[in-house]
Amino acid sequence: MDLLRKIFKGDKVIWVIFLLLCLISIVEVFSAASTLTYKTGDHWGPITQHSVILLIGVVIVVITHNIQYKWFQALPVIIYPISLLLLMYISIMGMLGGGRINDAARWMTFMGIQFQPSEIAKMAVVILVSFLLSKQQDDEGANPKVFKYILLFTVPVCVLILVENFSTAILLFGVVFLMMYIGRIAARKLLSIVGIVVLLAGFAVGTIFLASKIDERQMQRSEVVESAQASLTPEKKKGIPFLHRFGTWKNRITNFFDKEEVTPAEFDMDKNAQVAHARIAIATSNLVGKMPGNSVQRDFLSQAFSDFIYAIIIEEMGLIGGGFVVILYILLLIRAGRIANKCDRSFPVFLVLGIALLLVSQALLNMAVAVGMFPVTGQPLPLISKGGTSIWVNCAYIGMILSVSRYTAHLEEIRKQNESIPLEITNESQYQTTAEPTSEVFNSDTVFEEVVNTKK
Repeated sequence: MDLLRKIFKGDKVIWVIFLLLCLISIVEVFSAASTLTYKTGDHWGPITQHSVILLIGVVIVVITHNIQYKWFQALPVIIYPISLLLLMYISIMGMLGGGRINDAARWMTFMGIQFQPSEIAKMAVVILVSFLLSKQQDDEGANPKVFKYILLFTVPVCVLILVENFSTAILLFGVVFLMMYIGRIAARKLLSIVGIVVLLAGFAVGTIFLASKIDERQMQRSEVVESAQASLTPEKKKGIPFLHRFGTWKNRITNFFDKEEVTPAEFDMDKNAQVAHARIAIATSNLVGKMPGNSVQRDFLSQAFSDFIYAIIIEEMGLIGGGFVVILYILLLIRAGRIANKCDRSFPVFLVLGIALLLVSQALLNMAVAVGMFPVTGQPLPLISKGGTSIWVNCAYIGMILSVSRYTAHLEEIRKQNESIPLEITNESQYQTTAEPTSEVFNSDTVFEEVVNTKK
């Protein structure tokens, strides 16, 4: 028991939430990966690989939560420029038509490991924004200059991500917006962002429809050209660079807002098959579900183990299981808020809240897509969907939250020690606690390290 306490330090509720999400992930990915099993012919291969990834993720949590939170401030210095270069690389590859998976260039391979640079970029931006907000706080709110700094670092990343992954860019910018609101950025500046985003969204929607029509016309022309033109490169046939995803975005938006009612006999299962089978999975469920391993729609959903795993969770675990997963993420956000409330410094506050908002927002977006409340988009369910680097990055997030919780736990110990020391009268008009100097110098990170090392 003492060994477990030494290994699993930090907030116990966060640990329980994390381990429960990992357990649900193992069960549901094992059930939902039937298509992978069919392709590989290996029944245990997909779940074995996923279990190893989760096990490495647990190790990452253990390592990360033993690092003093102040060292996280140095991460953006390394990973921000690297993530920018990698995002530029995959954007160019997407424009040239190389390295695409499902018509999107989001992944790249390094030393045999496939990963998404956007995951690294999200971490860099959240930590960097937390650092900037913490360094520009005063009694009246955030320094007006920090608003420009935040946009200077956030907008380039979001633009580079947007080309290949629209939803991730919007999600990241939304989290940064909430962090600025929490960081007491002037309301006038935040409202100006809202206005600009609304205008850009209207322009983007118009551009999407216009670009898709241009693509359609070019495709029609390519069908009637002479055989001598058949040697044209694929890039020329696909139309304008950077617009190869616009047709997909248009179809998803129009399909979501198309509320035309059709009879079951008229319903086209080949069109929007992912959405159709996800809705069937939810509709055929009940209060307790079909129980794990008994899903039917997993055999028809190509992304049952990733983007649409929440539909499989509801089908197998019912409304109770689906509601339980939602509660876990909400509890994660609430617990992160309680940890932030105990901090006496601003950086860990913004770090914990930024991470929690990022994880929970992505989870809610994934679940909204699965139940038909949002247009289809490729967002995995954090810590549950099958993945690689995305799971490891999310585990690092959990480790950072736990690291801050360790810091707040030591603050709580110091506070209790101060309260337990009796007051001594130094003169007729002044009272002072014998532990008061300790409280003052504890605000130094250096002294905090000495206190932690002494307790070890």
